Amino acid sequence: MSSAIERQKTYYAETASHYDEMHDEPEHLVALHLLAAFIQFYNIRSVLDVGAGTGRAMGWLKQRFPDVIVKGIEPVEQLRKKAYDKGIPSNDLVAGDGYALPFEPNSFDLVCEFAVLHHVERPNRVVAEMSRVASRMVCISDCNFMGQGPNWLRPLKYLIYVAGLWPAANWIKTRGKGYTYSEGDGIAYSYSVFQSLRILRRSWKDIRLIRTSAATDGRWRTMLGAGHVLVIATRSLSEGQQ
Repeated sequence: MSSAIERQKTYYAETASHYDEMHDEPEHLVALHLLAAFIQFYNIRSVLDVGAGTGRAMGWLKQRFPDVIVKGIEPVEQLRKKAYDKGIPSNDLVAGDGYALPFEPNSFDLVCEFAVLHHVERPNRVVAEMSRVASRMVCISDCNFMGQGPNWLRPLKYLIYVAGLWPAANWIKTRGKGYTYSEGDGIAYSYSVFQSLRILRRSWKDIRLIRTSAATDGRWRTMLGAGHVLVIATRSLSEGQQ
């Protein structure tokens, strides 16, 4: 196991008792409210939350949709225990890794993640697993590095990205580590939801992108104007009308 993964697990274990207070991020609450509309429209009956942490999203979904099966998977024992203390049943939140979800294909109508992908080294492996396990919908609520930072820097990030030079630029920025570390967020990798669209298009026909953070400059579209984005991938719009 890499030292980065070990360091991240240690970070979560040490901050589990006050994890929710440290990560009070309105973007993901906005994403949950938006997702609720899709759950109703598509008549979703089962949900898997990948990297469920302390079960915050699970608890919200269970309260909002008491007739929907809501399960979660989380690798850090201390975070799972915090969720159990909040009333999440232990058989609903189990140990596991997003790189290899312990479920059969099409096990859940909807598979979602909230702020997980920018904490893993290979986010598209997780996205591929989410698509394998989901039968009707995948939801990603996460970062978009091209929409973060000063307005003058965002077009430069975009140009570096489309030129295929972002991995090299990120290697230089992180001095070869490939990630950054902060007391507020632990280990974080450079990630944009736009990097996962190619993987999603292999399995999903309709993909919607919605800003969940306010645009700081009205000139930019979602790619350069939002640091956090919700992605909803579905088979087809007509499925929600069945």
